[in-house]
Amino acid sequence: MLDKPSQKQHMLRLNAVDNVVVAITTVEKGALTSEDIIASERIGKGHKMAAATIKAGAPVRKFGQIIGFAKADIPAGAWIHEHNIGMGELSHDYAFTQGAIQTDILPLEKQETFQGFRRANGKVGTRNYIGIMTSVNCSATVAKFIAEELNRSGILKDYKNIDGVVALKMDNGCVIDFRGAIFDVLKRTSWGYATNPNMGGVMMVGLGCEGFQIPRFKEAYGIKEGNTFRTMTIQETGGTRKTVAAGVEAVKAMLPYVNNVKREKCHASEIILALQCGGSDGYSGITANPSLGAAVDLLVRQGGTAILSETPEIYGAEHLLTRRAASREVGEKLVDVIHWWEDYTKRNLMEMNNNPSPGNKLGGLSTILEKSLGAAAKGGTTTLREVYRYAEQVTAKGFVFMDTPGYDPVSATGQVAGGANMLCFTTGRGSAYGCKPVPSIKLATNTDVYNRMIEDMDINCGDVVEGVSIADKGQEIFNKVLKVASGEKTKSEELGYGDNEYVPWQVGAVM
Repeated sequence: MLDKPSQKQHMLRLNAVDNVVVAITTVEKGALTSEDIIASERIGKGHKMAAATIKAGAPVRKFGQIIGFAKADIPAGAWIHEHNIGMGELSHDYAFTQGAIQTDILPLEKQETFQGFRRANGKVGTRNYIGIMTSVNCSATVAKFIAEELNRSGILKDYKNIDGVVALKMDNGCVIDFRGAIFDVLKRTSWGYATNPNMGGVMMVGLGCEGFQIPRFKEAYGIKEGNTFRTMTIQETGGTRKTVAAGVEAVKAMLPYVNNVKREKCHASEIILALQCGGSDGYSGITANPSLGAAVDLLVRQGGTAILSETPEIYGAEHLLTRRAASREVGEKLVDVIHWWEDYTKRNLMEMNNNPSPGNKLGGLSTILEKSLGAAAKGGTTTLREVYRYAEQVTAKGFVFMDTPGYDPVSATGQVAGGANMLCFTTGRGSAYGCKPVPSIKLATNTDVYNRMIEDMDINCGDVVEGVSIADKGQEIFNKVLKVASGEKTKSEELGYGDNEYVPWQVGAVM
């Protein structure tokens, strides 16, 4: 629990070995701070001040970890940001498995419950959508027309157990080699969405001549068409108008079958929670992310699953995860992923420190190391059970990692394809994001953004710096997850988000 600040307290020390402190209110130049140090310049909320003199080349420490190195001598009281802190050379001791802990899973009769949709294959959904999927961008407009016609018609009023019809439009699918990386990723992503437990029925629409051929996709997964899965192409059906009409009729025929489910009592162990952070700020690693981590620990103890992702945003903090790996093999999978990203960015004339974004920096984050240490806190403290490729089906229980980019829509798309039926999203700058078919709970890192964007934010984690404990906030988040899983709408659902957030990763060459 963080100490409750007095009116005179301006700074927050996160670890005894830190040589920086974080401003929890704006500190003006010349002010005497709670560290008994005079601020030599203005320090914005969420930004860092040197708590001691830091020599050029010396490590800068926050969270008890190195977040960069001083570019020049930094006097006590100075503002620390990208002008005087850089990445430098950093090596980690991965200490595989040395920090793994045994988590006692509650017996089924003691687990918390929620009202979910139990599918025939045993999976449990928290929503019941019909998805109009596309195999290529050329069919995106037709998919949109089909969904719009069905939602506008009012027919869904007669099917109370269906949450809606969503068009999952993509911007690729054509000039790709079926033997290449893009095809493999797109195939996994499409199949993952089609079989996500929050999806009650699927219509897949193609153009007909694209690289991502629907027959080849069906063959790869042994798919047969039936009452809740149909496909068609614009070229074979006879053009845009005929395909829209045929698609609407095909979905209408699905409605009774998709509607033929009811919510029933399910155990918390059926929840697969995707973890996201976007628009991070200096508070993210102090309030919302560790609070979400506490909720993850509660979920894991219930037998549930949580998926940490955004590989570029755990860069520099991966050693904290390898220590928690269930085995050396799991830990080395994560290190291999990190090395792939180092090579990937180098080949594209980039560097890992291109992340944080300008908004992250305005919020007080200076290096990717600092951002990653805060982002990794979303994963809680339990053992890392497995590491997955993008959009790979998550089968392990407990805390796991999926390799994804840091860009939120692409990352969340991979997690949903992996089977996530719930999503929690922390934000300090105020990200506007929602996801279909998976509800997204938005967690504000600070009270200002919560109040300013009250129609978008579900939970305020800013009160952690005012004395609310991480444990209590984690319990609040966990309780909210159960309520939303049972059907309570999130703010992003009320606003209608989720129709444009399906963004598969284009990892290979587009020809």
